[in-house]
Amino acid sequence: MEVLPVSPDPRSNAVGAARHIDDYAESAARYVKTGQQGAANTQRAYAGDWRRFTTWCHDHNREPLPADVPTLAAFVTALAEAGKKVATIQRHCASVSKAHQLAGLPTPTDDRLFKNLLEGISREKGVRQKQAPAFTMAYFKRMVQGIDTERPDGLRDRALLLLGFAGAFRRDELASLDLAHLRFDDDGLVVELPKSKTNQKGEAEEKAIFFAPDRRSCPVRAVKDWLALLEQHGRTSGPLFLSFHKGQRLSRRRLSTFSLNEIVQLRLGTTYTAHSLRASFVTIAKLNGADDAEVMNQTKHKTTDMIRRYTRLDNIRQHNAAQKLGL
Repeated sequence: MEVLPVSPDPRSNAVGAARHIDDYAESAARYVKTGQQGAANTQRAYAGDWRRFTTWCHDHNREPLPADVPTLAAFVTALAEAGKKVATIQRHCASVSKAHQLAGLPTPTDDRLFKNLLEGISREKGVRQKQAPAFTMAYFKRMVQGIDTERPDGLRDRALLLLGFAGAFRRDELASLDLAHLRFDDDGLVVELPKSKTNQKGEAEEKAIFFAPDRRSCPVRAVKDWLALLEQHGRTSGPLFLSFHKGQRLSRRRLSTFSLNEIVQLRLGTTYTAHSLRASFVTIAKLNGADDAEVMNQTKHKTTDMIRRYTRLDNIRQHNAAQKLGL
């Protein structure tokens, strides 16, 4: 019987020769590790905490990986007695847990008695976390409008503050923006976020920035003024916010997150940090009647719980139902 030739699968040319299943193991392991590691800032914090833990283990002749429950319990007790905050202790535990996960080992943080220890530390020390304070709109506008925009760094700093506040940007998001991420139209400005703390996969995420009636505090016009200066220096691509050399000479270096925080404190006062821009956006928007969905559309928070955490309503007269009694 004649055997008919089998037509090759047209997809075979696209995917190449078949690979043995073991050939995928290395790539799969890399993907798993990338998925477990998290955001860059988180990785840096975990790395520092892990170094501290391994140094402590070395000094006390303990094994850091795998670590047993008594070792970790002694370590966190030492942190607590050294006056470390609960949030700091919890972060160290998370870094130890992450190291064990990446090594494919059971983590001592899952132990029931160890969890009881953390609960006891939290109860004794309190869990209230120091938060970046929020400013009022009147204060913010006064400080921004007082910036000398005859200086190049004044143009940059005004644009940075107004964009950071109006877009509720995280510090690393603001520092990582490129000119290519900006899109102007009749309504204002759309900023594309290639990646963020809650968007590690690089999915499309955008923030809308609107024109303000007062040109002196308009984020869209402030960014345009800064772009005009960049263009004068032939900078039509690359980082949005750059550092300066001495004498107001524009450099090619992207502004670091550390420098960004310094600018916020220089322009707004040492009470505030770069995170105050984001916290103030949430607080002021809520005081002006914005609902959680509207706020989350700009901040990109995933839960309303985070909105409540970010809202700074410490003033007893702010957002108080006693004003609505009709007395």
